[in-house]
Amino acid sequence: MAISWENLDKLQSFKKLQSLKNAVSLVKELGDANGAERVKKYNVPMGAGLTYNYAAKQVNEQVLAVLTSLADEAQLVEKYEELYNGAVINTGEKRMVLHQLTRGQLGKDVMADGVNKREFYKKEQQRIAEFAEKVHSGKIVNANGEKFTTVVQIGIGGSDLGPRAMYLALENWAKANGTFKMDAKFISNVDPDDATAVLKSTDLAHSIFILVSKSGTTLETLTNESFVKDALKKAGLNPAKHMIAVTSETSPLAHNPDYLEAFYMDDYIGGRYSSTSGVGGAVLSLAFGPKVFADFLDGAAEEDKLSAEKNPLKNPALLDALIGVYERNVQEYPSTAVLPYSQALSRFPAHLQQLDMESNGKSVNRFGEAINYPTGPVIFGEPGTNGQHSFYQLLHQGTDVIPLQFIAFRENQAENDVVIEGSTSQKKLCANVTAQIMAFACGKKDENPNKAFSGERPSSIIYADRVTPKVLGALLAHYENKVMFQGFLWNVNSFDQEGVQLGKKLAKTVLSGEASGALKAYTELLGL
Repeated sequence: MAISWENLDKLQSFKKLQSLKNAVSLVKELGDANGAERVKKYNVPMGAGLTYNYAAKQVNEQVLAVLTSLADEAQLVEKYEELYNGAVINTGEKRMVLHQLTRGQLGKDVMADGVNKREFYKKEQQRIAEFAEKVHSGKIVNANGEKFTTVVQIGIGGSDLGPRAMYLALENWAKANGTFKMDAKFISNVDPDDATAVLKSTDLAHSIFILVSKSGTTLETLTNESFVKDALKKAGLNPAKHMIAVTSETSPLAHNPDYLEAFYMDDYIGGRYSSTSGVGGAVLSLAFGPKVFADFLDGAAEEDKLSAEKNPLKNPALLDALIGVYERNVQEYPSTAVLPYSQALSRFPAHLQQLDMESNGKSVNRFGEAINYPTGPVIFGEPGTNGQHSFYQLLHQGTDVIPLQFIAFRENQAENDVVIEGSTSQKKLCANVTAQIMAFACGKKDENPNKAFSGERPSSIIYADRVTPKVLGALLAHYENKVMFQGFLWNVNSFDQEGVQLGKKLAKTVLSGEASGALKAYTELLGL
């Protein structure tokens, strides 16, 4: 079947979808006697024991039927198949998109640069596993023959946000399950206060540093590397005995005696999609052990396989994507809030901000032509219940309706709790998330307008027993694939990020002393 790349507004199914604006009243659907049946019905199994529930979304059988037609007309699953079989999907940079291959092989072997890419990624994972085991066993030690106890990742953007979120998500689980090996810390911001704070709280002599830069030329990362090397030298330590690199084989960091070891990635994996590559693999394997990282990859692979299902009602990432496009382009909602009711996922929304907004924040299509409909929404979020005491006021009673995506778990990671006023903390957490879903959907009438809630605020919930490596991998892949499917629908290239580049170039102009006009005037405000 030939693949056709069309703008969303050219698809007949989308035109039908536009006639279904405000087709569903959540107040009626969830507030009446049949509400419980709807909650039970609108459930889709995900990988690794997760479930996606969309009962509080503004959809019904009619809307779902048109969304199914839209997925078929837009050839969404076929485009996904093209992607994992090695088609040049990243049209902006004329590259394949292969992050799914870091956790398994869905289709045929993909050959590039003269090698089998699946075997290449598998080999790098194995090399990282062997290195981590040598560090843990004491075969690789510091200059005094002592074990390393801390790993510090130096990177920015996708080299920081995803790996940091994944580490924090599994830290308590690993400690409770006896797989915690090393503390992990992260340096990302070029602001010297970031590196200073991390280094001052770190035992340098027992720390191994991971420099992550695919090109080996990222300004912020190399600046922080120099900051770290300076600190090591001042402590009387040889940086070459404390640093490894995750980079491409063609970068200046590869095959370099300044590093204990180098692990490789390539141009077919974008930074925001790199948590399942060596970018996340090195730090997670050192922190928790290679088996935990392998389980994380297995969870992601389960979700990738589900994403190849053609029926959206059995494909949670595809269904989530379709409903999101309905909300963005038909309901005209500007934002989406991601609300994990789990402290383990405290930095997960920050990762999703980059994943979603850097991928689909585009105003031209795959061919460089202007598009005249909204694309990616603004993504934000905080863990519950903290967010309830922050921005939920606007979510409940503000003038914009903002769709919500809750993430919740029946059990905590630490296996530690206390009973207060007849219930545990975990039960109180779960009670809050279920109450919020209903409060947003059904609202509350009150004679006092200040205390009235209109309801009709749509949400979904992704839930499981607890955050484990497999669950986390499946959750990550769900959002990666959701973003991919939405990019296909909007006909944008979700795999480049030209919007990141202009500011970088102007910063170099400022630092070179060549700034003029208003740019120079702004630099003078900060004493440059």
